[in-house]
Amino acid sequence: MDINDFRGLVTAVTLVAFLGVCAWAYSSRRKRDFEAIAELPLEEDKLVNSDSQEKS
Repeated sequence: MDINDFRGLVTAVTLVAFLGVCAWAYSSRRKRDFEAIAELPLEEDKLVNSDSQEKS
């Protein structure tokens, strides 16, 4: 086994890992979790705005 065989093996393993992460990220089971996470910054703004209105 020379260095080129090792490089090919590492490339193949990296490709499989990348495709696995893509499949995990775009799976329908994760969609609800990612949508909830995407709303977090907006919820913080809502809390800040409601606190400032209460103080006024």
